[in-house]
Amino acid sequence: MQPIADDKRVLIGGVDEAGRGSIIGPLVIAGISIKQDRIMDLHHVGVRDSKMLTAKARTSLFAIVSEMVDSLCIYKIDCSVIDENVFSKGLNKLEAETMAYVIDNLKADMVYVDSCDTDPGRYKHYIESRLITSKSKLYSMHHADSLNIVVSAASIIAKFVRDGEIQEIRKTHCNIGSGYPSDVKTMRFIRNWVSEYKCAPRFARKSWRPLRDMLEEVSTYKITQFNLDDR
Repeated sequence: MQPIADDKRVLIGGVDEAGRGSIIGPLVIAGISIKQDRIMDLHHVGVRDSKMLTAKARTSLFAIVSEMVDSLCIYKIDCSVIDENVFSKGLNKLEAETMAYVIDNLKADMVYVDSCDTDPGRYKHYIESRLITSKSKLYSMHHADSLNIVVSAASIIAKFVRDGEIQEIRKTHCNIGSGYPSDVKTMRFIRNWVSEYKCAPRFARKSWRPLRDMLEEVSTYKITQFNLDDR
């Protein structure tokens, strides 16, 4: 689904995230806007869903897209903020509020967002309720990063920035893997860390169940040991 507007000078926005399901590193939300008559240029340079691109291609396209767009906004949500919000109100609301912030900082007449909610309409209304300055017409849909080229461009920006954050962590912890719970290397790193330090790495999400379970095991072990020693 591509944005359609009668006036080719209309600014079309796209917003997407990277790192939502990761257990290591930040959640990154990025938004871009571009004039309607330049959208075909995104196709010509090879923009598509960031998950379909190599890291090398994303690096190249990050530079190209950054030069092409009319406005750009990137927001990184640290693990501590994610944990606090997951425990209090849920990740969907945190992501929607952050998307609202990004949209408020874009110059756009129409904005397309990739909905993480099972109900795109509900997600749209929640974002709209959190907008402060933007008067953009908002469209919320599933799989927008593959269906809408402007959201695809935003997904490249978000993924590139997220990859950079992971690379920074790897400078001191080279064996963290991809950062996702499905990665055996990542989970081995976290388990070894919790076993050695009895706490979570500062760059990991304690609200994610696998890490919560590990921390509970350590806590139970420590309490049991304390009771035994106290006798």
